[in-house]
Amino acid sequence: MPVFEVLSKKEEREKRALHDGSESDLEAVDVSAPVYDKNAKEDAVWGTSDDKGPNFTNMGWKGASVVQAKAQIGLGVLGIPQVMATLGLVPAILLIFLVAIMSTSAMFIIGKFKLRHPNVHSISDVGMLWWGPIGREGLGFVYLLYMVMSAGSGLLSISIAFNAMSQHAICTVIFVVVSTIIVALLSSIQTLEKVAILGWTGLISVIVAIVTLTVAVGIDGPSGAPPGADLGIQNVGSPTFAQASSAVGTIVFAFGATPAFFNVVAEMRNPKDYWKSALVGQILATTLYIIIGSVVYEFAGNYVASPALGTAGPLLVRICYGLAFPSLVASSTLFTHFSAKYIFVRILRGSRHISANTPIHWISWIGSVLAAAISAFLIADGIPVFNGLISLVGSLLGAPIGLMVMGGMWLSDNLPLRHGPEAKTWTYRLCGIWAMYLIVGGAFITVAGSYGAISGIVDDYAISPGASFSCADNSV
Repeated sequence: MPVFEVLSKKEEREKRALHDGSESDLEAVDVSAPVYDKNAKEDAVWGTSDDKGPNFTNMGWKGASVVQAKAQIGLGVLGIPQVMATLGLVPAILLIFLVAIMSTSAMFIIGKFKLRHPNVHSISDVGMLWWGPIGREGLGFVYLLYMVMSAGSGLLSISIAFNAMSQHAICTVIFVVVSTIIVALLSSIQTLEKVAILGWTGLISVIVAIVTLTVAVGIDGPSGAPPGADLGIQNVGSPTFAQASSAVGTIVFAFGATPAFFNVVAEMRNPKDYWKSALVGQILATTLYIIIGSVVYEFAGNYVASPALGTAGPLLVRICYGLAFPSLVASSTLFTHFSAKYIFVRILRGSRHISANTPIHWISWIGSVLAAAISAFLIADGIPVFNGLISLVGSLLGAPIGLMVMGGMWLSDNLPLRHGPEAKTWTYRLCGIWAMYLIVGGAFITVAGSYGAISGIVDDYAISPGASFSCADNSV
């Protein structure tokens, strides 16, 4: 029997296993060999493991905080200055704070949910709990599409960097291919504990690049601005509804790695430490967004570019992209890894091969990485509009599975308590109201943000038609 085949008659027992983490139910869905061995290390998701196979549960909270911060900051920070140029300084900062609070609460809900349901590895397992196999496949598809599109946004930013640094030395499609190969190789690192090393490098490089950009623009002014020109800096902007909605989608994307944090807590040594990593990563991301976005906008005004690194002059653009290059690669690597890990677990879950050093294990893992990387490549070349792409991804996919589902997770775990003594506390009531707000607010962002993003992409294509799979320079 193939390792990826799960018999339909066992679906209900798998669903019960996700609810209570019971050993007997997990063994019932095993499709090739026993998962639990009392003499080996066992995990509700990864089964048994020994010294010969990869250790998927060895990441500390500090490494997890770096992965979380890097996943958030990677691409979002490059779009925040443009958000401020669209909305104005004050509304942009207020919305960043609001989305940060929504995202942080969603992250904490993930941590609590994982502790109650230890068999949950990704958001697709939440769908299994709620709606059975249909829910699992539905939420799983949306999650995978979101991760792949985020990885594609990363590949697009790497190709922009290549073009900027080389002054468009070769066809852009070739740069995207090279970017895909680099990211695929790095994404093949199997555990998040080791991928976290890229996170450290990426965080440092993007901070150094943005600081360099800020100093350069502060001294020489933004690229394209005539000497002494009015930068058009506004405390409150006057965007159209579509422009404002698209900007909100970009902010959501800046905090949009939240659905992937199921993967993070699933690979931690102690999942109870998840709240530490979540808090540290979120504080770092929010602080950088506000400080960097405000300072860059203050010096560049309406001449700010998206990605923001293109705001400096010709020479400094090359320098800034060179400094930020490790960060861009790390961001796309993380999202490609998340995509591949979902496919890998979906194929081998319930099999001894998931944590064993076997040919089936490696074929499945390498195949998952290639599938995720190739899909990201098609998106990067198919929608080569950075600002429109990150806004569309954040609104259409990030809000539903990064906000709405988390609100539903709190309600599903806590509504059964509504007749007990807990329901009489203000904490319970306020959390219930907030959970419903996550659902309603996420729904509004999904509809309005998607409308704004699609309108922007249509406008960009009207100006530059036929840009998909083009050799044209995408850094200008």
